[in-house]
Amino acid sequence: MKRNIIGLYMLILTSTLLVNTLYAQTHKAKVTDPGAQVLEIIRGVNDYWQSANPVQDRAFWDPAAYHTGNMEVYFLTKEERYLRYSEEWAEKNEWMGAKSPDKSQWKSTYGETDEHVLFGDWQICFQTYADLYAINKDEKKIARAIEVMEYEMSTSHHDYWWWADGLYMVMPVMTKLYRITGNELYLEKLHEYFDYANSIMYDSKEKLYYRDAKYVYPKHTSANGKKDFWARGDGWVFAGLAKVLKDLPKHDKHRKEYIAKFKGMAEAILKSQQAEGYWTRSMLDSAHAPGPETSGTAFFTYGLLWGINNGYLKEKIYIPAVSKSWGYLTKTALQKDGKIGYVQPIGERAIPGQVVDKNSTANFGVGAFLLASCEMYRYVSKP
Repeated sequence: MKRNIIGLYMLILTSTLLVNTLYAQTHKAKVTDPGAQVLEIIRGVNDYWQSANPVQDRAFWDPAAYHTGNMEVYFLTKEERYLRYSEEWAEKNEWMGAKSPDKSQWKSTYGETDEHVLFGDWQICFQTYADLYAINKDEKKIARAIEVMEYEMSTSHHDYWWWADGLYMVMPVMTKLYRITGNELYLEKLHEYFDYANSIMYDSKEKLYYRDAKYVYPKHTSANGKKDFWARGDGWVFAGLAKVLKDLPKHDKHRKEYIAKFKGMAEAILKSQQAEGYWTRSMLDSAHAPGPETSGTAFFTYGLLWGINNGYLKEKIYIPAVSKSWGYLTKTALQKDGKIGYVQPIGERAIPGQVVDKNSTANFGVGAFLLASCEMYRYVSKP
């Protein structure tokens, strides 16, 4: 056990050399302090992304997923430039997701227009708005979030989360708004919608989630006839469960179920890790779409570290896997200029032959890397 931790510390120290030279020269850190070294990585990656990407006026899922990582960096560092970046994004989007004012036109099906208010990809932005509200309580920041989610909860539908990604997009919104409002309906509907998702996507034997009902085995198989679990899809769910457990009240009657799902996924994730530290895009068929991929690996690393840091996962069992995945994230995914590579492009499955290389980057992948890095800082900085 002690050997594993020492090895992880050494890996952190050496991986810091990948952060760009200019940043390292202006932000000196003692090389004997693993926490300071992880902070250098976090700042290098986030500063690179923000300098290369002006704030967008788009509240859809992919920039919003980045902002969940950026807010975690702010909570860790308290550095105002990170807070301003997310505040400016929220203000440009008028603290809204999809903007239709006409409830009779609101849709929950997939769509990228303003009528798709009830589609979860337009609701993940509410996570960041809720976090910004917690910092400075101005009701305008959460007014639209409450309007949308309470209208949704007033309907008889429970099938809102029909794809794995949606669990990350919206489950944490429910717990965050519960903490703000104290309205128990958020917890009741959280479980109702989660129960539906489990009924169509969850494989109780493998303890993993199919991306959606189209991919359930044996209706769909991987290239080699195996069950096809998409790493980023399961990464969304695993990270979403960690976020839910973080905010879920101790008295919630379904808490044990969320914990059991989280621990079960951790076991399955551990078994499917590649020797090089990453997870292939099809988790149980490494030959289906071989090679490294960052977004799924980063979400798994975040969830595993969060579980270790908060007493849900046993350190001696899971830290060797984290050591390997952190090695991949900081020595292969992280480029010398601070860019995060090997992120599979937007999609919904592992695609044989799709090129994913050091130049493959995306906002949501950077967000996942930042989440993992913040948990790594907390791990190495524990007394």
